Amino acid sequence: MSISDRLEDKAKKSKNKKASLGTDIDLEDYGSESRPHEDIEALEMLPQDVQTAALSAGVSLGGESSGDYFQMDQSAVHVGSSLEGVEVMEIGAALKKHSYLKDYFWKLVPIDTDKYTADVGMHPPAGYFIRAKPGTKTVFPLKTCLYMGGQNQRQRVHNVVIAEEGSDLRIITGCTTPVHAGRGLHLGVTEVYVKKGAHVSFTMVHNWGEDVEVRPRSASYVEEGGSISENYITLSPVKTLQAFPTAHLAGEGAVASFNTIMYSSRGKIDIGNQTVLSAPNTSAESISRVISTGGEIINRGRMVGKVPNVRAHLECVGLILTEKGRIYSIPELDGWCGGLDMSHEAAVGKISQVELEYLMARGLSANEATSVIVRGFLDVEIKGLPPALKEEIDKITEMEEIYGGS
Repeated sequence: MSISDRLEDKAKKSKNKKASLGTDIDLEDYGSESRPHEDIEALEMLPQDVQTAALSAGVSLGGESSGDYFQMDQSAVHVGSSLEGVEVMEIGAALKKHSYLKDYFWKLVPIDTDKYTADVGMHPPAGYFIRAKPGTKTVFPLKTCLYMGGQNQRQRVHNVVIAEEGSDLRIITGCTTPVHAGRGLHLGVTEVYVKKGAHVSFTMVHNWGEDVEVRPRSASYVEEGGSISENYITLSPVKTLQAFPTAHLAGEGAVASFNTIMYSSRGKIDIGNQTVLSAPNTSAESISRVISTGGEIINRGRMVGKVPNVRAHLECVGLILTEKGRIYSIPELDGWCGGLDMSHEAAVGKISQVELEYLMARGLSANEATSVIVRGFLDVEIKGLPPALKEEIDKITEMEEIYGGS
């Protein structure tokens, strides 16, 4: 059987089968092709509803940035870099221009990982290629947006990011649909390479529609003295979401951090991350804060210590604020030798009645007191967030629906 035949077989094995994580999807339920979109000269030329959707995912179309990438369905409609030393391209064009890119493409996330990656690999590549040249420092973040507007369609994306030696790269990616969006399926593959002494901050914000299903597959590789900070934020309902990014700390002194903020009022979310510490003096931290007001959240974290003299810490903490809802926390520590310093903390509960009464005794209403506690709970330090996105995080603490079970 040829490689293409094996991939097609994997992609089609979808009926009556449970995935290893979360809810399985029959790919044939979603259309494979979407209509093309024309290029635009400036992001301000996008339709107003598209601009609004992008802003809700933390991607402002004005202001300073080091580069822009905007994809509508399968079409890259606007691509450009405003900083010498930073390259931003559509991945298909980059593969044709740079012969070396084949050494990075499908190397961290194997094409046959599952049927979702197989489906991405069976179609023409779409997505972004970002490269910071050696020593380049981004003062302003690169803004990328993956917008899915087609009804009952699949969006397939494959992104590759390379931070060359000594560079500093900040990226904000917004994944979004319009308010009136119907069913849809997003399949995303992202591979991030952090070279010696380089630093990457990668913030992904999901603002999908409540009938959209999402399957990102991502991994990073960090060399000596490098660091990566990955931040995942979901504030709006989604039908199903399943993600488990992996960071490989391959060089001495490499660092990885994951920060996750999840709010779910309905649907099923299976979110987590894994760090493999395979070089001495590496360190990793994963902090997640999840809230359910009726949705189901599986909150995973895994640290794998392969060599002595590594440090790792996990926090999987959740609040259920209504009578209905589920949070399933799964922290895992996997040590392969002596000389490790690895720890975890996991908790699922409700708002403390003592804290609530304390604040109410000082003049706050029950709703105001709950809002203060929830805001503090979600106060995970994520550097570089735009003001609009910080406002979105604050908004969920003011929603009336979160108070029903407090």
